[in-house]
Amino acid sequence: MLVQCPHCGQPVVVNGLGRKAFNIPVTNVYDALRLRRSVLAAANELGCSRAYIYKVLKANGMTPADVIKGLATKDTRMLYKGAESDGLSE
Repeated sequence: MLVQCPHCGQPVVVNGLGRKAFNIPVTNVYDALRLRRSVLAAANELGCSRAYIYKVLKANGMTPADVIKGLATKDTRMLYKGAESDGLSE
C-alpha cells in the first residue's frame, strides 16, 4: 500500500496498517468455554481477551452462561430459553 509521507510528501510503501484480526471460529470459542467453564480461562487458552469471547458469542446469539450450562449448542445456537420448543405444541 502506498501512503504519502506527512513530512516530505514522497510516496512510502507500507505493509498494512493496524493489527490483524483474530478470526477465531465460534466453534473453538464454544469448545474452550465448555471445557474451561470460565470466560477468563477460555480467553487464556485461545490467546485472546475476555471481551473478544463475549463479542464472538454475542454475534452468534449466545451468552457465556448459556454455553456453560448447555443451553446453547454449536449447531442450533440456542436450544431453548425457558421452555423447550419441539415444534409439536403450540
